[in-house]
Amino acid sequence: MQDRKPTSRTRSSARPGGGHQADVRQAVEDDVAELIRLRALLFETLGGDFFNPSSAGDDWRDALATILMEKLTADDARILVVDGDSGLAACGIGTVEQWFPGPHSRNGRIGHVIGVVTDPAYRRRGHSRAIMRGLLDWFRERDAVRVDLHASREGEPLYRELGFFDHPDPALCWRP
Repeated sequence: MQDRKPTSRTRSSARPGGGHQADVRQAVEDDVAELIRLRALLFETLGGDFFNPSSAGDDWRDALATILMEKLTADDARILVVDGDSGLAACGIGTVEQWFPGPHSRNGRIGHVIGVVTDPAYRRRGHSRAIMRGLLDWFRERDAVRVDLHASREGEPLYRELGFFDHPDPALCWRP
């Protein structure tokens, strides 16, 4: 079994008005169960049949565990966490995808923030901000020309403060 010692650590800045600082580290194999717990919490928070279909069952958790294990050490993904007292307090996932370059995207490297989530017991302590700063540094290192995310109403002020703005493209999706 892998040790839960951090492989890299980022110290977030102090919160305005005081507060403690969050230690952000890369997730390791021993974090997978907690990552699944936090992702489930995210989907419950989002609600609706799209994110929480009644027919989904728990098969998605097994599929998520498999993908998380693959992505823990992949070059195209970064999974950052903040430890809580017993388990993870927060997590966030970033990926970089190679698209085709164009005048608006010189190298076609597009980043995606996938589900920053904080356990309710640890909210309002700067964990999401610290994770986002770590992910944004990683995107810069990977030379991403743009980073996309879908924000909840609660998370949108943080993302806008970090420099995110309305996407220029209309968002549509399709399900087979």
